[in-house]
Amino acid sequence: MKLKMERPGALENMKLTFSDREKNAEFHLLIGETGFEKSSYRAHRKNDLLTIAWNTGQSQRVGVDEQEYVFPSNTMLPLMANQSFHFSCPEDVIAWQFNRDFYCIITHDQEVSCVGFLFYGSSQTMFIDLDQAHQRKIQILFEVFKDEFQQADQVQGEMLRMLLVRLIITLTRLGKQQYAGGEPDTDDHKFQLFRQFNLLVELNYRNQHDVQFYAEALHRSSKTVANVFALYGKKSPSQIIHERIALEARRLFYYTDKSAKEVYTELGFEDAAHFSRFFKKHTNLSPSEFKKSILLKRQKGGTGHSAKPGIPLILSIQSKPGFIE
Repeated sequence: MKLKMERPGALENMKLTFSDREKNAEFHLLIGETGFEKSSYRAHRKNDLLTIAWNTGQSQRVGVDEQEYVFPSNTMLPLMANQSFHFSCPEDVIAWQFNRDFYCIITHDQEVSCVGFLFYGSSQTMFIDLDQAHQRKIQILFEVFKDEFQQADQVQGEMLRMLLVRLIITLTRLGKQQYAGGEPDTDDHKFQLFRQFNLLVELNYRNQHDVQFYAEALHRSSKTVANVFALYGKKSPSQIIHERIALEARRLFYYTDKSAKEVYTELGFEDAAHFSRFFKKHTNLSPSEFKKSILLKRQKGGTGHSAKPGIPLILSIQSKPGFIE
C-alpha cells in the first residue's frame, strides 16, 4: 500500500490518494483541483471510479453527459463511473472517488443501501442539499478523511473505507428524504424493490426494453412495480427503462464515432426506423439531426442557455416520457 499526495498549488488545492496495488484498490480525495473533470466514454470498465462531488462555493454550472445543470452551493452530487462531467468552478469542489476494488457498493449494499438510488439508479441527476447541520457533519467528516490520509499504516485502508461508508449512508438518508417522497419512515421493503428495479435496468437495458421482464425477475407483477414507483418517484417504470436507453444513445453519439446502425444494434433495436422513432420521441431530434446538433454545439463552444437547480440547460435533448413503439 502507498499514500501519495499531490499539491499542484496551495494547501487547499490538493489530491490525496490511497492505493493498494495487490488488491487494485484506489481511493482519492480531491480538494479544489482546477483540472478536475472526466470527458471520456467508458462502459463497464472495472477500474473506473464512482464520484461524490461537494460544491463548497457559490452556485456554479456542472455538465453531466453534455447536459448542463446548476450545481447549487452546499449540495452533493453522486456521479457514476460511466458518466462524463465538468465543473465551471472546480476550485470550489471537494470530491471523493473510489473504484469497486476499494469499496464495492453492490457487494456491500446491506451496509449502505445506495445501489439503485445514489448509484446505478435512474437517469435522474441527483443534487443532494445540505442544511447547516449536515454541512457541519460533512465538514467534520472531511477533516477526519484528511487526517486519516496522513496515517500510512496497515489499517489505513480499512479506516478510509469506514469513513466512506459513513459518508454514503449520510447521503443516502438525505437522498431518500429529498428524492423518495420526503418521508422519513420510508417502507424499506418497497424502497428495496424500487432500488432493485433500477439496478436491473442498469444491467439489462441494452437487451430488455419491457417492464414485464423486470417485474418477472423481481417476482412481482407489473402493477405492483408501477405502484411502488408511484410512491417513490415521478417517473413510471417504463419511463425509467426508456430514458436510460435514450441516455446511452446520446452518450454513444457524443463520445464515440459509432454510426446510427451500430448504436441501435448495441441498444437492442432491430431496425433503423424503430430506433429513429424512439430516439426522436425522447430528444425531439432524429439521430442524424442530433449528430448535427453536436457539431454545432462544439463549434459554438457552449449552449448559451440559462438553467435552474437540477434542470438541464440543453432542453432540446432532455429525455421526456415516452415508450417504445
